[in-house]
Formats: sequence, C-alpha cells, structure tokens
Amino acid sequence: MAENVLDRFKEGSIEETVIDTTKKVKVGIIGTGWIAEEHVKKYLMCPDVEIVAAADLVEGKAEKFCKANGIDGVRLYRSHKELLDAEELDAVSVCTYNRTHAECTIYALQKGVNVLLEKPMCVTLEEAVAICKAEKESGKIVSVGFQPRFDENMKMVKEIVQSGELGDVYYIQTGGGRRRGIPTPYGTSFIEDKTAGIGALADIGCYSLDMVLNAVGYPKPLTVSGYTNDCFGKDPVTYPGHPEYADLFSVDDFAAAFVRLEGGIILDFRISWAMNMDTPGDTIILGTKAGLRIPSTECWNGSIGGPLVIYRDVAGTHVETKVPEKKNSHDNFYNKIRFFVDAVKNGTASPVPTSQIIYNQAIIDGIARSAKAGREVTVEIPEI
Repeated sequence: MAENVLDRFKEGSIEETVIDTTKKVKVGIIGTGWIAEEHVKKYLMCPDVEIVAAADLVEGKAEKFCKANGIDGVRLYRSHKELLDAEELDAVSVCTYNRTHAECTIYALQKGVNVLLEKPMCVTLEEAVAICKAEKESGKIVSVGFQPRFDENMKMVKEIVQSGELGDVYYIQTGGGRRRGIPTPYGTSFIEDKTAGIGALADIGCYSLDMVLNAVGYPKPLTVSGYTNDCFGKDPVTYPGHPEYADLFSVDDFAAAFVRLEGGIILDFRISWAMNMDTPGDTIILGTKAGLRIPSTECWNGSIGGPLVIYRDVAGTHVETKVPEKKNSHDNFYNKIRFFVDAVKNGTASPVPTSQIIYNQAIIDGIARSAKAGREVTVEIPEI
C-alpha cells in the first residue's frame, strides 16, 4: 500500500520551454532596495525582457543600483508616478516598502501596466480590496511575489492534498520562523511601522499561510483570534552595535492565531522573527483518511526541512510513507519572474493571483485587528 502511494507522486519529466525573443517585454523597477536586485538578476536571465526604467525616492539610489547591477541606459526617476507617467511599459516590479505596495500597484494598473508585486501583497485588507478592484478595471494582471509556489516540494504538498489521499482536511498546524532573525541588516525599513506596517506576520508569515492555503484550495477565512508580540524587537540587546533600533521597532516580531476557514477547516498558525526556540513546530495537515507532516526549516526559507511523511492506518496497522524530496529544475525566484513574463506576453492568467492572496491578506489583517482588540474578529471580504 505504501509503495502504491509513492507511485502516485513519482517525479515526472521536465519540459524546457522555448522562449520567443522576437517580442520584448519592457519592464520598469519601482523601488531599488535589496529585493529588487533579485528581480533584476532574474529579468536579465530572460532574453525576451528589456529593463528600461527604474525609480526610487532616495536621491541617487536608483543610479547607484543600476550601475551595481550592470543595467546600462536605464532611465531613472524619483517616484513611481514620474516613471509610469513618462514610460510606455508592459510591466513593473513593485519592490517598495509594504506601506506603498498598494499605492504603486494601483497607479501602475491605472496606467495599463501589469504588476509583479513583492510580498506581502500590502498591509491591510482594505488595500488588498482596492488592488483587486483596480486590477479588474484595468484588464491587466497582478502576480504576488510568492516564489515558494514554484518549489517542487511545495507543489507536491498541494498534489498530495488535492489527490484525496488525506481525505477531508479538518485541521492544519503551520508556521515557522527564526530563533534570532529580525531583518535589520537591510536597515530599519522592515521594523518601522511607517514603512513596513507589519512585521514577521507579513514578512514570512504570508509564505507559511500560502503553503497550506494553496494546498487546500484557498478557502475563505471566517473568523480570527490573533496575538502579536514585540518583546525581542524592543530589546536593545537584540541589536549589537545598533541599540537605537529598539526605539524604532514598531511592528510585531512574533504572531499566532486560531483561524476558522470555510469547509470546517481549523488553521493553527504561528510565526516568528525571534523566539527562545529553534522552531514553533512542523506543519501538519490532518485529514479523515491520513495526515501529512511537512518538516520545518531552521529559518523559514520557502521549502521543506526534510521528506514529507504521510501517516495512515492500513488494515489496522499504523503506516508511515516518506515522500522523497524533489529537486528544482530552476531557481524558484527565476520561475517567479519567468512565469510572470510569460503571462504578460501571452495574455494568460496571473501565476499567483490576487483572487487567492486577498484571503491570505485577510488573515494577516484579521490577526493584527484581533491582537489589537484582544478578542476574536470576523473576516468580511467584499465582492470585487
């Protein structure tokens, strides 16, 4: 029986796609911080992409960025509006602070430009709704930057769940994080409310949520009871050489929640930038026929910490089936860029659609609201 289960999830052949270079996709980069470097590197691996413009609010930053990343002849601007008003583009990558994700994305859509939006989608549910409405009105696409979607092991998680191997899913435990890993090596943009809006909850929590929500078909969240903490972020000892960061810290460094989803599924969630523990636990998905364990990683990195394990009973005997880890044919970040470019060129659906990620954002928003209110809150998502 165990061998039959494994046979269902054997690695298939990988087909290489022939890229049509006769049609160039003109791309602009909005926000030239460290994550934008990865966007540029992967765009440069696409022979059908031309990076033509870049914008950053900081004087001289975009120019320095382009020189450092070897992109010559790029037109530079001081704001997303200046760039989008002046250029004829097919797409932009929005790599700005969380607080400006919605503003930049909506303006790009209004200009008729497709958007690859770095995660998290935004800060609030209200902003997510506004993005979805602008996308619908524009006829363009927004793809949210969840590169773990393209990891072969993450795909396997979804395949196992969707195959019916687990039966009806009724409980999910997920999360992850870091023992010490508040992202201050990149300055304070991640830890200040005025730029980030939310901390670990959105920075890496959105990935963890997407892993399991995507696997079970993205059911609508109904209620959330959430909790957030900031005890490490506000401790000067956390920042050797930069004790002043503690005074600036104004987001969460730990979050947990109990979420009720449509279909009778319970989601038990926790995420951390810093804690006195190596991991808050493996991800487990419990179904009426079997359970699935997804081993955690030391620092949540968008993949798995070991082979997936399926637990079930066969003829009264407890059986455990290990599903071997798969290798990725391409870097996941490259796939994020490549599939977005293909969708823009071919006029096809968004690889990571806002119609799903709005539910992810609704949970994050619900956790933040619940933590502030000190009680369970209802999640209400309007029709788009």
